[in-house]
Amino acid sequence: MRLPQLKDPERGLGLRLALASLAVALIMIPFTLLLVVAKMPLNDLDHQVAVDLHAYALAHPGVTTVLIVWTDLFGPWPWRIAVGLYAAWLFYRGARRLAAWAVTTMVVGGLLGLALKIVVARARPHLPDPVALAPGESFPSGHAVNVTLGVGVIVLLLLPSLPRWGRRLAWAAGWFVVLSVAYTRVALGVHWVSDVVGGVVLGVAVIAATAAAFETWRREQGRRPASPVSEGVEPESVKVTHE
Repeated sequence: MRLPQLKDPERGLGLRLALASLAVALIMIPFTLLLVVAKMPLNDLDHQVAVDLHAYALAHPGVTTVLIVWTDLFGPWPWRIAVGLYAAWLFYRGARRLAAWAVTTMVVGGLLGLALKIVVARARPHLPDPVALAPGESFPSGHAVNVTLGVGVIVLLLLPSLPRWGRRLAWAAGWFVVLSVAYTRVALGVHWVSDVVGGVVLGVAVIAATAAAFETWRREQGRRPASPVSEGVEPESVKVTHE
């Protein structure tokens, strides 16, 4: 159903972002509960991978130290701060709606991940001689959610200013960071495999929904159609002065 075009562009974008966020929540919450109630087909894999990686971590303390540094370096708060600073810079440049998209995506994804943790209330792995500890519930992984959101937002903001080869490199580097952080959470014994998979899926779903909402708004404003994955959420952003 086509939403009526609003005279206030900022209000129109805000409405679309809100509806996109609601759609993700309505889809992800029952989907997640269904997976948990069904005991997740990945349970055997979860257990075996946790045991194997824990044994490796105990036998290689040097590697474990590197994993701890890496998971802290690319943890939730560094991404929140990075996106917040980027959004502040965009707002200063006059790209207010682009800044709103970035902040909305991070906030919605983070809150939805927290809500799922509370609703699902899944216990973290309990391993002998743990090499790392983490508070709270296990599913989905907060690190996996936030690294996916942070990488996705920053890459989509940077794409318009990059050449074609740079865009491919940005996505490759971004996915390396996402997957490596997800790996550290399992390798350190603080999450199951399905926790980090769920976190990455949630992050991708939120970014996809808000980017699609932003693209729909762009087209209603008479701007040319664009592919967010290859051109970023707003290809015109490199030319923005003051809206």
